[in-house]
Amino acid sequence: MFYPEDIVEEVRMKNDIVDVISNYVKLQRKGSSYFGLCPFHNEKSPSFSVSQSKQMYYCFGCGAGGNVFTFVMEYENYTFQEAIKYLADRVGVELPEIEYSAEARKQADLKTTILEINKQAANYFYYQLKSEIGKAAYGYLTTRELSDETIKKFGLGYSSKYSNELYQFLKDKGYSDEILKQTGLFNIDEKKGVYDKFWNRVIFPIMDVNNKVIGFGGRVMGEGSPKYLNSPETKVFDKSRNLYGLNFARTSRKNYLLLCEGYMDVIALHQAGFVNAVASLGTSLTEGHANLMKRYTEQVYITYDSDGAGIKAAQRAIPILKDVGMSVKIIDMKPYKDPDEFIKNLGATAYEERILNATSSFMFELEVMEYGYDMKDPESKSKFFQEVAKKVLEFEDDLTRDNYIGAVAEKYHTGYENLRQLVNRVGIKLGGMPVRDKEKINFHNAKPKDDAVLKSQRILITYLIEEEGLYDKIKQYITPDDFTESLYNMVACILFEQLEKNEVNPAKIINHFTDEEEHKLVAALFNTKPKFVESKSDKEKALHETIVRVKENSLIYKSSNLNSKDFVMEMQRLTEGKKMIEKLRTLHISLD
Repeated sequence: MFYPEDIVEEVRMKNDIVDVISNYVKLQRKGSSYFGLCPFHNEKSPSFSVSQSKQMYYCFGCGAGGNVFTFVMEYENYTFQEAIKYLADRVGVELPEIEYSAEARKQADLKTTILEINKQAANYFYYQLKSEIGKAAYGYLTTRELSDETIKKFGLGYSSKYSNELYQFLKDKGYSDEILKQTGLFNIDEKKGVYDKFWNRVIFPIMDVNNKVIGFGGRVMGEGSPKYLNSPETKVFDKSRNLYGLNFARTSRKNYLLLCEGYMDVIALHQAGFVNAVASLGTSLTEGHANLMKRYTEQVYITYDSDGAGIKAAQRAIPILKDVGMSVKIIDMKPYKDPDEFIKNLGATAYEERILNATSSFMFELEVMEYGYDMKDPESKSKFFQEVAKKVLEFEDDLTRDNYIGAVAEKYHTGYENLRQLVNRVGIKLGGMPVRDKEKINFHNAKPKDDAVLKSQRILITYLIEEEGLYDKIKQYITPDDFTESLYNMVACILFEQLEKNEVNPAKIINHFTDEEEHKLVAALFNTKPKFVESKSDKEKALHETIVRVKENSLIYKSSNLNSKDFVMEMQRLTEGKKMIEKLRTLHISLD
């Protein structure tokens, strides 16, 4: 933490979490908390809770949580220091200027250090491109009709044919191998040691929405494989949560985004004036990408390659985008392969016309499906319309369903009434007008069963925060040492200090942690309660069982980790612990 604790706490206290989050999420008050749709995962029913009393947020759906610093870090992709600066500016708190020693810089937040290295690497690659060494790479970009202004805007660069130049450049800046290995810029080999990951490639710096360089893409010059190489995931680079070009597209005045396949498509579109173009980063579109786009627009125009691979990619992307509630249209690139080729041959005006005539995702899917049927053969054509009827039935709303029946009837020159009757017959055959499947479980994010021991420790921490007077009733039995998981123990130590002073402040506890994942875990500690507890007596019983379980587990943990040097003393403590558990079993916990 670079700023003094009192300054950090002042910034946090002056930024009411409800006020801050309300600028990003529509919140409604329910009881003592506020609820809204979580901005970090797709959901239809609000499970995102903001507590004004705790000055914390927590999503019961995906587990995202923390204080006001956490939220800004997560939403804006800021480091902890950047979040403090942003929130300090918001409320007019003047932060002190701090000079850092070389040792202090080494201990700096890892994310900040990696971002510094990436920035220096990007400048190095850009310098190489403009030097005699990068002449061939610069020639390649100009043959692709990119202007100097565009090259500068996107920070395009070149990595030389030598595989250790960037490494030596950064080593001379004083960075250690330990840090450099975590940037994703280098490969590690037992024989060759550490060497540059990108060499003899045109470099595309990848920036987040705040224009910070978080990774790189590289296109090989001449023969080589793979043609495009991307940074691996690092502390600052998550492919599923970033889009190439979004740093520019987010400020576009257009009310939609153009979704491309690659770097050059985005760059060509921006140069042609379509500054709302973005692309996923060397990976298929994910739910994370879709949720990220949803923050800025309700509508996406897919402008993928016109070949078979591009069509399949569009088919995969459509349901992902629609599942987060976005409207999707498809732009036809034919007779050219991609937006880059299209604009070079037909120009920006023709591309604008293609946008205006873009096909709805539903009609696009029908067109693709049509390829599998012989529309001149009556039997095959009938089978096609049977499948069309099934797709129409996917719409829950009657009006939307009727509108698409009309659109299909017009496109395929068939009677509206005939098609409507076919849809009804198919619906009855399928068991009534079906609705959408229940929300699919995201197994990637599905949480494993909670370990009973750790869950009991989380429940107890939550109760200690929420139930006034509980601490005084149990402090002779429970200490921070009874929380055996290291993070839980750290939180308990701070919490018990606060409780002793009668100054419980959950949001302040989170200030002691700078890692986003730690913020999330700590927030979960403050939002864990037993299920199916309704009456006061049930609540007291559940709490009593939790306290006993925490103490029993603490005893088991300590007995299996005895220190041989203090064996006699520790055995005495275990004996005292067993007596304490017996007392606890008979203790009545009242929540009055």
